[in-house]
Amino acid sequence: MVRVEMKIDVKLLSRICEAPGAPGSEKSIRDLVVAELKGLADKVEIDNMGNVIALKKGRSSAKKTMAAAHMDEIGFIVTHITDEGFVRFNPVGGFDPKTLTSQRVIIHGRKDVPGVMGSKPIHIMQPDERNKAMKLTDYFIDTGMSGDSLRKLVKVGDFITRHSPLMEFGNCVNAKSLDNRASVYVLLECLRVLKKSRRKPAYDFHAAFTVQEEVGLRGANAATLGIQPDFGIGLDTTIAYDVPGSSPQERCTRLGHGAAIKLMDSSVICDYRMIDFMKATAKKAGIKWQPEILSAGGTDTASLQRMVGGGSISGAISVPTRHIHQTIETCDKSDLGACVDLLAACVCGIDKHDWKH
Repeated sequence: MVRVEMKIDVKLLSRICEAPGAPGSEKSIRDLVVAELKGLADKVEIDNMGNVIALKKGRSSAKKTMAAAHMDEIGFIVTHITDEGFVRFNPVGGFDPKTLTSQRVIIHGRKDVPGVMGSKPIHIMQPDERNKAMKLTDYFIDTGMSGDSLRKLVKVGDFITRHSPLMEFGNCVNAKSLDNRASVYVLLECLRVLKKSRRKPAYDFHAAFTVQEEVGLRGANAATLGIQPDFGIGLDTTIAYDVPGSSPQERCTRLGHGAAIKLMDSSVICDYRMIDFMKATAKKAGIKWQPEILSAGGTDTASLQRMVGGGSISGAISVPTRHIHQTIETCDKSDLGACVDLLAACVCGIDKHDWKH
């Protein structure tokens, strides 16, 4: 069948990516999500942890479908301010230290304070230092301010996020925090597609925008315990190591090859019935897809599967992404569109599948 490629709202995606939201400090991105949900759901709630739960009523309330996309991004937290105005920090989420050199950040204090990651210049390193991998403790943040001036604006415990405005190149988008703002976009756009097409989900659909995924799936645990879904669909990014020097078994996924249907990662083995359902749905709708096996790393999918009495039938739709957990990340716009279309088709057709063991 001939399928028209979905147009991506790059301006919306840009705003979603650029909003700050380190784990435990998701207010700015949460406010944006709540504003975008107006008119897209029958009910919107914020739970005690800060998860946003949007309910779209289905054709039947006999079962519940839940999809989860985490709002938080990897970031840092201020641990010390020197008299000279430099900031020491701890990571909140996983970073590859070598990617931080000379990167711009924003410290979210009484007001936003820009800074740059600094470390010892190579010119004055000893020979043995030059050959050692950088550690997070080797870095500091230069704010260009004195300690006295900085302390009026920033305190220990303030969060720090990367500064990287979105840009387009080729058919791709590049920005900080596409992990997992790409999936926040996918979930919002799925709800928008359902509204525009006047399609109803098969069952009551709970769209969860979760917190604190990057530090242990914490928000998804709480949200899933509250909803108790029969069907769970995790939404996250996944590795696309489709670059020079990679071998076929390392690539996991490739940009431009469609939505990734997760088979497993280090935290979950997806239900074979959900995998079969997603594959069949993609084939029927003419949606480009590729399989995903991620050897390391986990997603909210694990919470969706386990935090239910007896477990739920769970799987995941992933957005192939290059340069994950670095200062910038890259997705293909056609893959984003495929993920939106596959999610919408799945939540509307989930009652048509044979779910027997």
